[in-house]
Amino acid sequence: MPPLPPAAALLTWYDRHRRVLPFRSRGNRPDPYQVWLSEVMLQQTTVAAVGPRFDRFLARFPTVEALAAAAEAAVMEEWAGLGYYARARNLHACARLVAASGGFPETVEGLRALPGIGAYTAAAVAAIAFDQPVVPVDGNVERVVARLAAEAAPLPGSRPRLAALAAGFMADAAARARPGDFAQALFDLGATLCTPRAPACALCPWRDGCLAQKQGIQEALPAKSAKRARPRRFGLHFLLTDAAGQVLLRRRPPRGLLGGMLEVPGTPWREAPWTAAEAEGFAPLPGLDWRRVPGIARHGFTHFELEMLLLSASVPRIAPPEGMEARPLAEAGGALPTVMRKLLELAH
Repeated sequence: MPPLPPAAALLTWYDRHRRVLPFRSRGNRPDPYQVWLSEVMLQQTTVAAVGPRFDRFLARFPTVEALAAAAEAAVMEEWAGLGYYARARNLHACARLVAASGGFPETVEGLRALPGIGAYTAAAVAAIAFDQPVVPVDGNVERVVARLAAEAAPLPGSRPRLAALAAGFMADAAARARPGDFAQALFDLGATLCTPRAPACALCPWRDGCLAQKQGIQEALPAKSAKRARPRRFGLHFLLTDAAGQVLLRRRPPRGLLGGMLEVPGTPWREAPWTAAEAEGFAPLPGLDWRRVPGIARHGFTHFELEMLLLSASVPRIAPPEGMEARPLAEAGGALPTVMRKLLELAH
């Protein structure tokens, strides 16, 4: 393995240029609950999106005990719009276990045994909250390490080697002395200087030790294997409103995609488009004058692209069928996942 640059140089840079983030401790010992919550929120979600939602979530569930005591539906609704909703279910289950056991385990192994905590999150919480000498490896860290080592093998196949290289930083006494700060310094370096495009190499504290920079190939790394095209699925949904400004919603089954979230009632999502005649049996109330809303609502999931048509109708007053509920349309968006919000946007 190539020699790694000195941790002290990165930590000196971090002490001067660290990002001020809502979920980052400012001098006091980090709260494990807040570290864990922020790391779960940041999975597949941008820092810009997480910042205000983190504060709002903490205001509603200020401690792991408060989160554990909450109803799952309340947690799911607070998570609405952040995506990847299995995270919220696991978050709730994890909080219950942690609260019941009196606190978070401090080791990577103990953290990994909790629901929804994988290798990266366990390492991040262990390093940042408990000063364990481990290096959490996210996309930013993969990019930094791939460039430092000029690793040409493409992702995802190169991940084990990049993780092994990153773990080597803990042989450096400066990194071992401040593992939480060192982890966050790596995150900040990747997010602010060693960016995917146009990295600011001239400002980088590790410029002299970066093999990719010396070879002029930094923007080409890390290489990535070609992605397969995602299949398309199709759905048709029914937007029912009433004169009081309410909308009819349905809660999805507790498990599976968007499990436990509210939705605009509709068909299953399948590989062939739906006609209105085919979808008629899925209408929440039969016999209404359902009219097609112009346009298509599109949403990308990890494994497929979704296209949805929307039919709308109005009644004087909604009497929700069993298993459904009526909510003010002006408030419904805040409780719906992003994919369902796109249907409301289509209607307005």
